[in-house]
Amino acid sequence: MLEDLTAAASSPTAWPAAYPRGYAVVDVETTGLARDDRIISAAVYRLDARGEVEDHWYTVVNPERDPGPVWIHGLTSDVLEGAPLFRDIAAEFATRLEGRVLVAHNAVFDWQMIAREYARARGEAPVRQRLCTIALSKELGLPLPNHKLESLAAHFGVVQQRAHHALDDARVLAEAFRPSLRAAAAGGVRLPLHECLPLTEWTERPRIGQQAGPGGYRPASWRPSRKRPACPYPNPGRYEPGKRLRQGMRVAFSGDTSVERDLLEDRATEAGLHVAGSLSRLTSLLVTNDPDSGTSKVVKARQYGTPVVDEAAFGQLLADVEPASEG
Repeated sequence: MLEDLTAAASSPTAWPAAYPRGYAVVDVETTGLARDDRIISAAVYRLDARGEVEDHWYTVVNPERDPGPVWIHGLTSDVLEGAPLFRDIAAEFATRLEGRVLVAHNAVFDWQMIAREYARARGEAPVRQRLCTIALSKELGLPLPNHKLESLAAHFGVVQQRAHHALDDARVLAEAFRPSLRAAAAGGVRLPLHECLPLTEWTERPRIGQQAGPGGYRPASWRPSRKRPACPYPNPGRYEPGKRLRQGMRVAFSGDTSVERDLLEDRATEAGLHVAGSLSRLTSLLVTNDPDSGTSKVVKARQYGTPVVDEAAFGQLLADVEPASEG
């Protein structure tokens, strides 16, 4: 099937009428992955119905807090000090998104960050649907070694110049999305579109074990040490597909992830989950983008019957973790 899609992708004779009329390929760099982290840069490539670039836009954003993992995104406090606040660029950002499907690599993460920023600014992002390029690559059966952006780019011969720079990541994704979209159109593949539900209000909540600083801000800690505090909640058992995660559940990760593993694990910890380095009969859930691999964790999960979800699904589950049972 892949060969047929690739052969027809260059010039599909008929374009599916149900496909969207335009796309906004987005990348945001952030101070981290937690609910209260902030956007520090954003880029949008606007594409027409067939994936051709119309224009692009980029801005840095003052997060009003510590910039987080500078070693990843390269944006220091000095660089961001004079940048506009999100509320100052919200209107321009909205014009880039309006009437288009938001496209991103691990789209649920970018969408959640954008929706929260608009809620903080007492606004609403004009986005009704999103498309994750990880999900699309799976629909197309692309032979990728993992689900990182660099692997998708390499598959289509796109050269990445500045990884973790929002503008270059958005450009790379736009160039890789175009042939993916055409392959999907040529094969009549249904696009993996998901509804976006904007937030309408925002309430800050403290992170576990952090003290408020000036103005109520609780700074994140980005010490080199990755030792995590013990999970304060008992393990409620295995995750049941279709239900919510619950605080205290033991979560293990296997294989490559599209975002930095340490940051993904930080987000799980801050949600009240127990991040486990190995898999046992007590593990509640395994997160992997390659469930068919032969890693020891995947093999054990199969033996124990441990539920398995991919990174995108896990991101959605993290958005609504059920509090631990009292008593």
